[in-house]
Amino acid sequence: MVREICRDEAFLAQKAKPATKDDLGTAQDLLDTLLAHKDGCVGMAANMIGVNKRIIAFDNDGAYLVMLNPVIVRQSELYEAEEGCLSLNGTRKTKRFRSIKVQWQNEMLQTRLKTFTGWTAEIIQHEIDHCEGILI
Repeated sequence: MVREICRDEAFLAQKAKPATKDDLGTAQDLLDTLLAHKDGCVGMAANMIGVNKRIIAFDNDGAYLVMLNPVIVRQSELYEAEEGCLSLNGTRKTKRFRSIKVQWQNEMLQTRLKTFTGWTAEIIQHEIDHCEGILI
């Protein structure tokens, strides 16, 4: 189900709670909402649809991926970026890493570990910031 985009900065600034199997419906809603906004959005976190859970969805080079409880376990090559967000007005400067290794659970709650680079890594870092309550 496509949900409305949350713009409440007080809500968005909260640290997300861990996702469980009971949150798989939210994960699907997040993906549905991202797909509905794919012309102007490449990634979303659950708090952007009003759910305070550690779930992200993003465009992974044309194939959409959902991560439950993502954590960056390694990062390298810091650079400066400028990003926008559906939940916030305008763009903001931030620092990102060109390469990140992420651990997460898939929709079957299986633990996965993968290295992402470039644009995809930047998207994931932005969405994990949402999970941490960080507004760039």
